[in-house]
Amino acid sequence: MSIEIPPGLTELLQGYTVEVLRHRPPDLLNFAAEYFGRLRDARDQELREATRGKGVVFDGEPMQTESNGEDERRQDVDEESDSDFEPPVVNRFNRRVSVCAEAFNPDEDDDEAEARVVHPKTDEQRCRLQEACKDILIFKNLDQEQLSQVLDAMFERKVQPQEHVIDQGDDGDNFYVVERGLYDIFVSRDGQSRCVGRYDNRGSFGELALMYNTPRAATIVATTEGSLWGLDRVTFRRIILKNNAKKRKTFELFIESVPLLKSLEPSERMKIVDVIGEKSYQDGERIISQGDKADSFYIVESGEVKILIKSKTITTKDANQEVEIARCQKGQYFGELALVTNKPRAASAYAVGEVKCLVMDVQAFERLLGPCMDIMKRNITHYEEQLVALFGSSLDLTDPGN
Repeated sequence: MSIEIPPGLTELLQGYTVEVLRHRPPDLLNFAAEYFGRLRDARDQELREATRGKGVVFDGEPMQTESNGEDERRQDVDEESDSDFEPPVVNRFNRRVSVCAEAFNPDEDDDEAEARVVHPKTDEQRCRLQEACKDILIFKNLDQEQLSQVLDAMFERKVQPQEHVIDQGDDGDNFYVVERGLYDIFVSRDGQSRCVGRYDNRGSFGELALMYNTPRAATIVATTEGSLWGLDRVTFRRIILKNNAKKRKTFELFIESVPLLKSLEPSERMKIVDVIGEKSYQDGERIISQGDKADSFYIVESGEVKILIKSKTITTKDANQEVEIARCQKGQYFGELALVTNKPRAASAYAVGEVKCLVMDVQAFERLLGPCMDIMKRNITHYEEQLVALFGSSLDLTDPGN
């Protein structure tokens, strides 16, 4: 007997699961009844509004298509309101109206049903945007046409010191890429707000709220004057989510098999799948270098990686020779040490034969792998013991660098 999952079921249950994990209700049945009741009421309200002829309203600066003509823009809006998926209010800077668990089926979504969003840019702006986006992992798996559409749809946002870019608890409106500036990350728990990290002239944020229809998980505040590039919710979901759905099918089973991640909830592992990228390396290619600033965490998807170190404790002619201290195989990870200790890379890693790695940037590592931090910190003791056995000292770990 063939069993087919109804369209929208996965997203529906996923949204409910995330809310359960956020609120941890004592009575799951009552919580489910209230949750799905709210979804039904929101859907009925949207249907009532649709029957009154309401289309999509653009507040502030209007969304631009390749033509700025008023008649064409109105026609685009009318066509979108007639499609199966009614986009939420698109507003570049103001907070969007709440959209509760809006349906999105990547397998059924038709790219042609949505008008392309294009924000015109000068050649100088385009160059800056491409430079800012070149290392954004969430874009790594896009093909050239998808990436071109994303870059076309992105808009520049200038920020001033103490300006709130996003606020915890708000609905997600845009995804942001940092071009320049410093941005503090604040998380409020039990009435207390604390700074948990910082974006320093690079990185991206805001994707999780768009992927999972959940409120913003943190507040991002600019501490200097800066520049961001934003991508609206509709374009993000149409292109990025569709691409991630394909990636999820590929990586989901593998992520479940990684020992480090077994302690995570299924919804937490799903978020990891959505933010990782894949990189390939040839035999002998260096993946990370000792002494470099850490920017990523790696899991070996296939092949083998050898870890080598130049020890400061060797004073002979072999002092500059790299010594192999470990090998990582499928399912094992490396690169976490520098991220946990906030120090430069303590060793170099090289591909042995052809290697594929799943890569997570430092910001996603800090947001999503908190529950695994104790395991990784315990492994530091094991690393120290290895270095003492090899070199008689763990100085290379406590004071890394070239």
